[in-house]
Amino acid sequence: MPELPEVEVVRRGLGAHALGRTVTRVDVLHPRPVRTHPVGADGFAADLTGRRIDAVRRRGKFMWLVLDDDALVVHLGMSGHFRVNGPADALLRNTRVLFDLDDGVQLRFIDQRMFGGLDLRPHAAADPVPHIALDPFDQDFDERAVAQRLRLRRTSVKRAILDQSLVSGIGNIYADEALWRARVHYALPATELGPRKAVELLRCARDVMSEALEQGGTSFDSLYVNVNGESGYFDRGLDAYGREGEGCHRCGTPIRREPFDGRSSHFCPRCQRNRS
Repeated sequence: MPELPEVEVVRRGLGAHALGRTVTRVDVLHPRPVRTHPVGADGFAADLTGRRIDAVRRRGKFMWLVLDDDALVVHLGMSGHFRVNGPADALLRNTRVLFDLDDGVQLRFIDQRMFGGLDLRPHAAADPVPHIALDPFDQDFDERAVAQRLRLRRTSVKRAILDQSLVSGIGNIYADEALWRARVHYALPATELGPRKAVELLRCARDVMSEALEQGGTSFDSLYVNVNGESGYFDRGLDAYGREGEGCHRCGTPIRREPFDGRSSHFCPRCQRNRS
């Protein structure tokens, strides 16, 4: 699933091509991405046509297009992404929604697994996702206050930092990477995390996501690309995630993978000892 760096790459791409443009036509090729619209796919197309894109914003894994006082909230789900094309270009498989802009550019929402969505929220441009916490890149993010709340969570430290109501944008990949950098075992109870270590963990999450962003995010397959169809390359710089059996970059101990909430956790059993 795209995490903060991947969503930010898409946001920047949309901003470069769509900011200030007017939507002249919308074609919904499959209704599932607009399933929340109260009057269906045709109504969604009608409500978006003629709207000017005033800004493209993001919080955590969510982004939204500002349309005057309204917000078109975009969640990429497992495999959603946008492509910038000309109207005459051949459609890629799994293209779901087309947006024609007034400069001749066509934005295409593509989603193979169709867990993503496009949700038009009236009068919500200022804050369309109030249930999502600030992410470490937000200028108002208070890492010490978040670290204090993190240490009060009665769950494992990894579950805590994956909780989007505590800190947003961190998913399974960057949680494993941040925990590896901070030398914290994923199953450590959050209440046993010291104040300095909690702040360090949040800073590690910010740093690893910043580095991933510089390389276009992490792409393991064709399900995540930026608006020009290019893959990110941060998978080459991962220290823990996806490296089961490979030597730890610090101590050489083979990275271990264990089941975690239907997913996996990757960690170094020597650098990240479970002390609980």
